[in-house]
Amino acid sequence: MQREKDAWGDEQLRNLLGNLLRFGVLTSASVVILGGILFFIQHPGLKIDYTVFKSEPERLRNIHTIFLEAAQFRSRSIIQLGLLLLIATPVARVLFSLFGFIIERDKIYILITLIVLVILCFSLFSSYLN
Repeated sequence: MQREKDAWGDEQLRNLLGNLLRFGVLTSASVVILGGILFFIQHPGLKIDYTVFKSEPERLRNIHTIFLEAAQFRSRSIIQLGLLLLIATPVARVLFSLFGFIIERDKIYILITLIVLVILCFSLFSSYLN
């Protein structure tokens, strides 16, 4: 009887994580598409030169500014917000996995998930350490 309950919990966790990934990717894609449509509306005759790489402006590398400008319907900020959501999706999956493994009291998977989370956080925030 206990094994059936554990299997149901594992399946429930897998379904939750699958739905989280699906929702995150679809939401992110929708936001990027919305930003792209707004970009073409706001910049109707813009000629883009692909021969020279031009990075995004410095302001679009600040998460706080991206949120503020996206709320003002600035197209590039909305696109950046969609990309942030895409990056946040697997991080959220790791966090939800960690909580699921804590609930199941699976110590090995808790340890492995914590290591993955530390590596993710280090890679995402290491530029702030310099």
